[in-house]
Amino acid sequence: MAARTKGRDRLLTKMRALPSEVRSAIKQALAEGADEITDMQRRLVPKQSGDLAKSIGSTFGKYRAENANVRGVSAFAGAGDPDLTVTIHAGDAKAYYASFVEFGTAPHVNGGKFKGTQHPGTAPQPFFFPAYRALRKRVKSRITRATNRAAKKVAGK
Repeated sequence: MAARTKGRDRLLTKMRALPSEVRSAIKQALAEGADEITDMQRRLVPKQSGDLAKSIGSTFGKYRAENANVRGVSAFAGAGDPDLTVTIHAGDAKAYYASFVEFGTAPHVNGGKFKGTQHPGTAPQPFFFPAYRALRKRVKSRITRATNRAAKKVAGK
C-alpha cells in the first residue's frame, strides 16, 4: 500500500520556486555586505593621494584581476556559482602598492637610480583584512536571515 501525500503538487511547486527567491535574496545580502566591508576599508586605508581608497571595490561574478593585488573571494552559496560570488579587491594601475601598505615591506637594498642604498622597509598599515574580519560574522548572518526569510516567503504562498 503506497502512502499518499496530501498537497504534494503544491509542495513541489513551492520547492521549485525556492531557488530563484533564495538566489535573489542572497545576492542582495551579498551586495549589502560587500558595500559595508568596502566602506569600512575606505575609512581605514591610509590616505595620501586617495588613489588607494578609490581602488577599493567589489565585483560580482568571475573576477579578472587587472592590477588588484589584495583581494578576498567569498562564495556563500555553492562553489563556482558566478551570480553568488563576490570579490572584494584593492589596488589598480595607479595604486599598485596596495599589498605594500597592507603587509609592509622588508628592509632591502635598492636598485635603479639609488642602487646599493639600504631601504629600511615599511611597517604594515592593515586596512583590508581587519575590515573583513570585523564584519564577516555580520555579513554571514545577513545572508542566513535573507535565506530563511525567502524560504518562509515561498512556503507561505
